[in-house]
Amino acid sequence: MSAVAPLRAPNRRGSHQPGLAEVCRARHIVALLGGRFSLELGIDVDLDEREVDRWALGATLVEDPSPTSVGIQAYRVLGKAGVSTFEDVRGCDREELWRLLGECGYGPYVDRTRSRLLALADGVAERYAGRLTAIGEEIARPRELERMLASLPGWDARTVATFLRELRGVWSGAKPALDLRVARAAGHVALPPNLRGLSAVAAAAHLDLRDLEVGLVRLGAAHDLTRCPGGEECPLAALDREYLVHF
Repeated sequence: MSAVAPLRAPNRRGSHQPGLAEVCRARHIVALLGGRFSLELGIDVDLDEREVDRWALGATLVEDPSPTSVGIQAYRVLGKAGVSTFEDVRGCDREELWRLLGECGYGPYVDRTRSRLLALADGVAERYAGRLTAIGEEIARPRELERMLASLPGWDARTVATFLRELRGVWSGAKPALDLRVARAAGHVALPPNLRGLSAVAAAAHLDLRDLEVGLVRLGAAHDLTRCPGGEECPLAALDREYLVHF
């Protein structure tokens, strides 16, 4: 079989030049596993500030110690009840919040999750008048922005990274380093394990970088990377003929 010539990225010194196989694997992973969590939750952070505030609650639930699927279900259940931001959480009756979370599979951890959400809602109300978007408007320096967010009750570095990853291009200070989970999954399927390389692959594949990053997070969560040979032999990165298209 003859080799396929690689697709060319912009000719900049040190830039990654994605090959067709990389482009197809990237598109396949996003199509198979999904992209941004915010879009899955019906949130469009590119739209307006209200959507960013909704994503703040969504990111909190996605990165809860419980499985991601439980957090996604919780956001949907809360949203149907009119609770989609921290401001809404603060205005929700505590017993009603407990009841809603109890429908989502938290089991014995309902109280823990409710306490976490209430503490966050109170913290955002006291510091930022209920609007977390105020931080992004005021702080443009990435490291300072990350420190401020990490100081919120119940938010750790992982939650901050998940929140900011989907705000690339929305907040000027949202420039988180590549998540270690993304780097590991990218290396596993023979994609560049660095932000510049993945950006080049996403551009060549006509993907939003954020979708590719989250697709790789999903791959790492859904697949045992330690027992798989990886690369093109990884079943989750296998290419179907329909994905071998020209762009």
